[in-house]
Amino acid sequence: MSRLPTYFISHGGGPWPWIPSMRQQLATLETSLARMPQEIGETPKAILMISGHWETADFAVMSSPRPSMVYDYGGFPPETYQIKYNAPGAPEGLAQRTADLITAAGLPTHLDAKQGYDHGTFVPAYVMYPRADVPLYQVSLQHGYSPAAHFALGRALAPLRDEGVLIVGSGLSYHNLRLFGPGAKVPSAAFDAWLAEVMAMAPQARTAALMDWESAPYARTCHKEEDHFVPLFAALGAAEGERAEMVYHDPNVFGGVTASSYKIG
Repeated sequence: MSRLPTYFISHGGGPWPWIPSMRQQLATLETSLARMPQEIGETPKAILMISGHWETADFAVMSSPRPSMVYDYGGFPPETYQIKYNAPGAPEGLAQRTADLITAAGLPTHLDAKQGYDHGTFVPAYVMYPRADVPLYQVSLQHGYSPAAHFALGRALAPLRDEGVLIVGSGLSYHNLRLFGPGAKVPSAAFDAWLAEVMAMAPQARTAALMDWESAPYARTCHKEEDHFVPLFAALGAAEGERAEMVYHDPNVFGGVTASSYKIG
């Protein structure tokens, strides 16, 4: 098996693939997510998702063989609280292997047998692998969102890329729930342009610029809390010396938001 790339994906809003109007709005995103298996070129042994919707005091590793569903969204049609994405969890030994790598890097971790798939995980996974036939598990974000700690997490997880594991940071390049529509146009476009410039930099400069991401244009307008941005640091840490490529870009999500996704390696 070859070394797999890593991704930072903008995962859209709520259970959008199951809501026709939202699915139509996010058609460009759907195309990019559905194309990922072809870009990767082989079926991963497992997908490791680092989602903006699960954080703990350390870097917890999902270890259930059959994770449950977490419907962590509100105000959607009743049927969207019955969605099932029945992918198996991490293959035997892989959750422990993941925790061991995190521990070896001097980072705190534990196995969590109760955590289920949040929508930042099951929604993009469903578009990528609708048959739910690729094992799927998660590592949490750590409270506090330290860029250095999340880059370190990615570096710790990097060996998994040679073991058939696809590492995906799942968030959004813009995430301000109080500012959607036309008011988001200027800040999201400016921040997205900065991000594109940074992602095209040489690796060392790229890491340095992202460690100082709060100095980007409209940084705190676009990310009042950076839970949807720090998955990028983990995805980059796992492929730190490698080139990044924009694989999704939409300048008019939900009537004004500019959003992007990246493949690294």
